[in-house]
Amino acid sequence: QVKLVESGGGTVQAGGSLRLSCAASGNIFSVNIMGWFRQSPGKERELVATITSDGTTNYADSVKGRFTISRDNAKNTVYLQMNSLKPEDTAVYKCTILLPPNRDYWGQGTQVTVSS
Repeated sequence: QVKLVESGGGTVQAGGSLRLSCAASGNIFSVNIMGWFRQSPGKERELVATITSDGTTNYADSVKGRFTISRDNAKNTVYLQMNSLKPEDTAVYKCTILLPPNRDYWGQGTQVTVSS
């Protein structure tokens, strides 16, 4: 069993910053992919960013240059530093981990609200 616990969401004005954290616990293999997705009302869930256990990152075009994903493998924790936030970044952000051979687990989600 794998558990993911997110923290760091909240409300911020446009142009501000937030840092999300997600700690994974349980039966976690050292080789995995961790990432963040987001979903806002009326929209499909979309990828925000992912990072492999060796540090390879991938970002949605909409967040490139503004968001940075990182991880601490010793703590099984992934972070999402969000800068220059825009109202369109408002969503529930969910953490995920993909373990071999293609098992995925999800956190409960944390709300990010950006006011204009």
